Amino acid sequence: MERQQLSDLTIFAEVARSNGFRAAASRLNLQAGSISEAVQRFEDRLGVRLFERSTRSVALTTAGERLYSRSLPALSDLEVAIQELDDDKDAIAGTLKLSAPYSAGPFFLDRLLAQFAKEFPDVQVELIYEDAKVDLVTSGIDAAIRSNTLLEQDTHAVPLGPKLKMALIASPGYLAEKGTPDRPDDLLDHDGIFFAFGNSGNVAPWTFQEEGGSRVINPKRRMTINNLRSMVEFAASGLGLAYVYHEAARDALEHGTLVSLFEDMVPELPHYSLNYRTKRHMPSRLRAFIDFAKRTPV
Repeated sequence: MERQQLSDLTIFAEVARSNGFRAAASRLNLQAGSISEAVQRFEDRLGVRLFERSTRSVALTTAGERLYSRSLPALSDLEVAIQELDDDKDAIAGTLKLSAPYSAGPFFLDRLLAQFAKEFPDVQVELIYEDAKVDLVTSGIDAAIRSNTLLEQDTHAVPLGPKLKMALIASPGYLAEKGTPDRPDDLLDHDGIFFAFGNSGNVAPWTFQEEGGSRVINPKRRMTINNLRSMVEFAASGLGLAYVYHEAARDALEHGTLVSLFEDMVPELPHYSLNYRTKRHMPSRLRAFIDFAKRTPV
């Protein structure tokens, strides 16, 4: 690829990422006219239209979307490689950008990152708590901490944090009114409070270990929430049973406002995973965090 083509491809990708010529020009510190000319030149060279333009908006064509999705990983690798050339290879510094589910914070991640920040004072940490799946290519995130069900394809993952003890909880008042289930199949006649993964519409399954293997048994969906604290509160209010991390309900269980059911049948979940896109050109700050997490007990 000629140098001019690479430059035009970079400008094309920035227009797509910024959703507009002016925004791309601002990010690249160029004139908007130069951005428009580069895209037009690139389209002419390829013989295909990459953007649909109007006076108010810019949108990728089907061909443009295909080119953008295929070229962005390579451009991201190139940006990282160039950035690393400007950095001291031995220095562990810069901004470590992480995404993690809300539940990971009080369980272990806040403590882990506090220790990491003390050991590596030249690293600035940006942590975004969110439960939705993260696109590691387009988000600018160095790594995402997620359960195995929310890992990105074609990425690398290392275990992080403790195993996750689960609990099926209900209030004594709810059980007095609705009856205490004797076996997991009885849950089909009960109300459930479910955990939702962001706004995806997916909910966490209720898994039970029985003879012959594990089974998913979900009761009637009474409430769906993407916050564990709210799930515990609703369960304590008698609105139904909830399937949550044991740690989230520990205080309520100790005080007797909630009780735990089927303790021998509710399995532990695997560790969270630290999910990152590539081992090539890995920033030293991310490598330092991975190594630190592996050797630090939580």
